[in-house]
Amino acid sequence: MTTSTFDTTQHPRGADGRWVTTGAGESDADLSTHPVILGLVDIPEPVDAALDTLRAAGMRPVLVGGSVRDALLDPDLKPKDLDFELYGARSPAEVARLLGPHGRIDEVGVSFGVIKLTVPDGDGTHDIDLTLPRTDSKVGEGHRGFAVTTDPDLSFEEASARRDFTINAIMWDPDTGELIDPHGGADDLQAGTLRHVSDAFDDDPLRVLRGVQFAARFDMEMAAETIQRCRTLAPTYDQLAAERVWGELDKVFTRGVRPSRALEALEQTGWLKHFPELDATRSTPQDPVWHPEGDVYTHLGLSADEAASRADADGLSPDRRAVVVAATLLHDVGKVTHTQHQPDGRITSHGHAEAGEQPTHELLTRLGAPKTLTTSVTALVREHMNHQGVGKDARPSIGAVRRLQRRLDASGTNLSEWSIVVAADAAGRGPGAKSDPSQVWLEVAAEHQVTQRPAPRLLTGRHLIGTGMKPGPGFKSVLADAELAQDNGEFDDEAGALAWFAARG
Repeated sequence: MTTSTFDTTQHPRGADGRWVTTGAGESDADLSTHPVILGLVDIPEPVDAALDTLRAAGMRPVLVGGSVRDALLDPDLKPKDLDFELYGARSPAEVARLLGPHGRIDEVGVSFGVIKLTVPDGDGTHDIDLTLPRTDSKVGEGHRGFAVTTDPDLSFEEASARRDFTINAIMWDPDTGELIDPHGGADDLQAGTLRHVSDAFDDDPLRVLRGVQFAARFDMEMAAETIQRCRTLAPTYDQLAAERVWGELDKVFTRGVRPSRALEALEQTGWLKHFPELDATRSTPQDPVWHPEGDVYTHLGLSADEAASRADADGLSPDRRAVVVAATLLHDVGKVTHTQHQPDGRITSHGHAEAGEQPTHELLTRLGAPKTLTTSVTALVREHMNHQGVGKDARPSIGAVRRLQRRLDASGTNLSEWSIVVAADAAGRGPGAKSDPSQVWLEVAAEHQVTQRPAPRLLTGRHLIGTGMKPGPGFKSVLADAELAQDNGEFDDEAGALAWFAARG
């Protein structure tokens, strides 16, 4: 093998934003060799001290997996998870003994050749995993049905063959700066290609869904041979527990820069059939006047991409980003049952927003999504057409805005998140993209100082009791009418609420 040194200062990234592979003094560097990239990943000093102890004992810790992949995509990233493959170690017990003085050892994974170390650093800690080179043999169903054999003499190529995709099998030695890439993962990373490493890919069907979320997160496409491999695994979907499925799909919503890539991957691999609510949208047409982009399936992907971009621009936290992206990806599933061809040739889908509530809830529940997310997403799907109650160029009443706000708040979401879904729906139509119809709603909310949370009720049960009214079934009706009157602006303080009640008679 040859060694070349990469000048990452002069050639950090290409015009397309991907990592440049040109080495110092050469072009089109062969990434199957061991180029040197010093400082690719920042190793915290306490962690490096622990690694030095292992090096002194004749071991070679090399970083592998997501932290290497992510650093090649963006050198400014500071990875939180550091996973090392540890060559030259004879036993996990030996490694645990050497690392003991450096932090807390978690021996849960020792039987699998994995040592977990928590290293203190000032007020915080660093969690690192060290795995002895190993081979995994499938002996039963599920992700636990493996026999693990550690072997300190395995080659880099043999040890990394058990990994899922080539982009996750790239190694980097923090001591020498060598990039070790026996399966061509760096080339695939640059090309935007997801390619499985070996036949071991078949051992866990969850790897298909990992590919789905990687496609969305990194805007990548699956290699043809990997697509075919995934298609053969489609019948094994039922082996996956819901929590494992959601663990991967959640990353589409929290991190996916192009969620439409996830839909594309599900369709290509034959896995979309396991998500029937989405699968049915492929054959659901839309009126070309309003949706020249094509069927509902196409619209959902384009809209979800828009929602991801807008959520990031607004700085949403991962959990709230997941809500708006998931809601946008599912916002029109109700069209499957509510699309009609009219005699004049038009295609309509009246009532599809409300009709989408049940299939959205059923799909997310089946996938193991958190109840709080499911409740918020379902509400956004139900309410995403609410703006159509206002004519073109007209403004909603403050009462309409406040009532929408209360309904959203009751489901754990708000006007800002609703606005992203509505805007993404309007923009996700290809050449038929529309302006954002939610903005006028936000303008009215701002003019009337409507905050993220609804105003507290000004008339309460305490007030009714104070007037001599006895608690009973009539309370609920009065309080509901009072809330509506308050939202419509008929009163705006406690005195006004009491006057409204007195006038009610």
